[in-house]
Amino acid sequence: MKKLSMLRALVVLSVALIVPVAAQQSASTTNHTQVTSGAKMKVKGMIVKRDQGSFILRDQAGSDLTFRLASNAKIEEKKGNPFRGGKKYAEAQLVRGLYVELEGRGDASGALIADKIKLSDNDFKVAHAVDSTVVPVENRLGEAEERVTRTEQNAQRLSGQLEELSQVANLAKGGAAAAQETADVAVDGVNRTNDRISSLDDFEVKKSDSINFKVGSAVLSPEAKTMLDEIATLAKGEKGFVIEVRGFASADGAENSNRVLSQRRAEAVMRYLAENHDIPLRRIILPFGYGEAMPIADNSSRDGRKQNRRCEVSILVSKGLTSPVNVNRSVGSNRQP
Repeated sequence: MKKLSMLRALVVLSVALIVPVAAQQSASTTNHTQVTSGAKMKVKGMIVKRDQGSFILRDQAGSDLTFRLASNAKIEEKKGNPFRGGKKYAEAQLVRGLYVELEGRGDASGALIADKIKLSDNDFKVAHAVDSTVVPVENRLGEAEERVTRTEQNAQRLSGQLEELSQVANLAKGGAAAAQETADVAVDGVNRTNDRISSLDDFEVKKSDSINFKVGSAVLSPEAKTMLDEIATLAKGEKGFVIEVRGFASADGAENSNRVLSQRRAEAVMRYLAENHDIPLRRIILPFGYGEAMPIADNSSRDGRKQNRRCEVSILVSKGLTSPVNVNRSVGSNRQP
């Protein structure tokens, strides 16, 4: 319960930053799996999207899969205690961020029709804590997009007014060249401002490092602390930065234990940056532990498992806050004083 409360607090502080970054990375790095019609399939992964009766599941290899529920689908708890009955869940409780196991068959569209869904109660609680914070943030993002749209519409009306003024000036004073130049500068300034607004949630990776851990440990080594010191120093010199922390584990031990261990590793990095370098929590994207998912080396070898016991720490910089708006102010530059 204490760990769940801490996770809720971290979600509130940083989820407003994770949504655009996750969406951007997801669109550029994932593949979509097609299921053969009638073929049986069993898959594990995280629900990343739901839309009018269909869901998108991202498996441990990073591929996306569309699934829908069969009319008689069973959604039940994957319990560890054999002395009590498992909990039952409704379709409405399958939210984004929930880790599930699916069993079913493919249909003609390449989607999986799931007739059995299993999930742990702990994963259910965490996913609903995240979802309760993400939805209000997305609503605010939608309102922001509407404001940007209205700004663009105002810019278009302004552009039309400037063209009309240019025509009046040409007819009245014969100053067609000067009036057109003034209109071009104004429209260019509006366009550049709109471009900057549109790129506020467009991030680029400034620096990315990988920190390794000992077997079963979430303790930072002296080398890891030195690396984090360098990352914190570089980040403080940037404008509009956030720090992404992702924890991982090797295939040693149980899968659920490795997921918890990878989360502890990510939180250890976040705590070090906050306590030793005063990095605001709003600048740190919600640290997340992926467990054994997304290995970078072969888990069957000792060296491979050593590489997979890691945290990936990246500095992301907003292009919209760092790119200057350059407006050409050459109008009238050739006039004599």
